[in-house]
Amino acid sequence: MSAVRKQPDDYVIRLLRAPGDVPRRAWNELLAAQDLPTPFMRQEYLAALHDSGSAAAATGWQPEFLTLWRGDALQAACAFWLKAHSYGEYVFDWAWANAYEQHGLDYYPKGLVAVPFTPVPGSRLLARDRAARRALVQALVALCRGNGLSSLHLLFLSDVDAAACEEAGLMARHTVQFHWLNQGWRDFEGFLAGLAQDKRKKIRQERRKVAGAGVSFRALRGNAIRAADWDFFYRCYERTYREHGNPPYLRREFFRRMAIDLPAHWVLFIATRAGRDIACSLVALSDEGPAPQAAYGRYWGALERVDCLHFEACYYQPLQWCIEHRVQRFEGGAQGEHKMARALLPVKTHSAHWLAQPAFADAVERFLEREGAGIDSYMEQLEGRSPFRRDGDRP
Repeated sequence: MSAVRKQPDDYVIRLLRAPGDVPRRAWNELLAAQDLPTPFMRQEYLAALHDSGSAAAATGWQPEFLTLWRGDALQAACAFWLKAHSYGEYVFDWAWANAYEQHGLDYYPKGLVAVPFTPVPGSRLLARDRAARRALVQALVALCRGNGLSSLHLLFLSDVDAAACEEAGLMARHTVQFHWLNQGWRDFEGFLAGLAQDKRKKIRQERRKVAGAGVSFRALRGNAIRAADWDFFYRCYERTYREHGNPPYLRREFFRRMAIDLPAHWVLFIATRAGRDIACSLVALSDEGPAPQAAYGRYWGALERVDCLHFEACYYQPLQWCIEHRVQRFEGGAQGEHKMARALLPVKTHSAHWLAQPAFADAVERFLEREGAGIDSYMEQLEGRSPFRRDGDRP
């Protein structure tokens, strides 16, 4: 831990070299006071990523957590990483890195404010008030400039964070995700009744294929997920990655820590056929109580192939659970226009960017203007393709 400097407004800046150096209670209390807290920004989650070796210097994620203090009181903080690559971010800047390389400039290391491997919108700039958040953004840019970094990227920001970055002059970028919103349905059949006939018919057909193949599901939450269940999940998760030619981002030790430190934030859906577990999906929850505000589809994997099993495990089982437990929102992860057929609707997500080289910054700003216009047009097209039943349609 090291104090960097004292700002004119009396904040003392400290860089914390490992998430384990972050004071857990102070960090989590600050997180809980933000506009969009998620479990992925909790100190336990970030420490597990680092301590398991999943997101650490050896894998290209060097932590430099930036904190602002007044005396012993934490005023603002963010999870800042020095990145040696652009993997695990889901807001793609490979073209920017290639442009730097073509001009003989180093794009890496770059500065990143994000949750590794987790494209979930949420609060990133934890701050007690607007002034502290503004000071945090200024300190981030100064840190990147002072260390000769090519750029700074803040990903999947909350609305408040995005506004603070825009006020500081950072460039805004937008992507599209698909989220499901609970309209108060009493059960899954009630949810289906609200869909257009073709969507409702397709979902029922897909579910019948899975049930007809002899597959059933059980849902386990929190401490009901045993070590053997976590082991089975990891087998499925690892196989899915390796089938696509990649090692998994997250190591088994990370999930062991989740089972110990944040058990109530997880639901595991396990598919069984002929007495044998064959697949599973893992969903995170925003809250520990009986009716969380949000659920987040995170990981899945299968040991056997069954037609439509992915849709059942990753969408229909979680949505049914959300309806039964009065969860207000289900987020399906990055990208995936096909999710609209499962009643996940488009939402715009926000990131912010700063580039040290003025010429590159100008070029990227022009690119983002064109890209932003395309995103707006895309959103308009998607909004005209609602999966829900219109007035006069057959129920």
